[in-house]
Amino acid sequence: MLDHLELRTRRMDECVAFYAAVLEPLGYALVVNGPSKGFGHEGRLDFWLAEGEPSRDVHFAFTAPDRPTVDTAYARIAAAGGAPNRAPALAPHLHPNYYAGYALDPDGRLVEFVSHGEK
Repeated sequence: MLDHLELRTRRMDECVAFYAAVLEPLGYALVVNGPSKGFGHEGRLDFWLAEGEPSRDVHFAFTAPDRPTVDTAYARIAAAGGAPNRAPALAPHLHPNYYAGYALDPDGRLVEFVSHGEK
């Protein structure tokens, strides 16, 4: 349904470093390094950072192919300048295989890494 997401930040360098580190296990890389920063995966540019006043009451999730990838992304949070929020765990109230970990990015937004698979 969504084509792309753009977030505004006043901490561009910190946010770029954070997202580059935590999205790498999911196959994302910084593809556009201009005034706006674009992260891509499998030929798509679907995550952007731009200068501006950040919105803090935002929650978004990145899909991981499996639970170990969720764990790897989550393990990189603190070293990448973010703050762990909730350790990866199953959330069976959503569905039996919903496995997610949560972090706060450098602007305080809630970022989720989720896998819907059995492993």
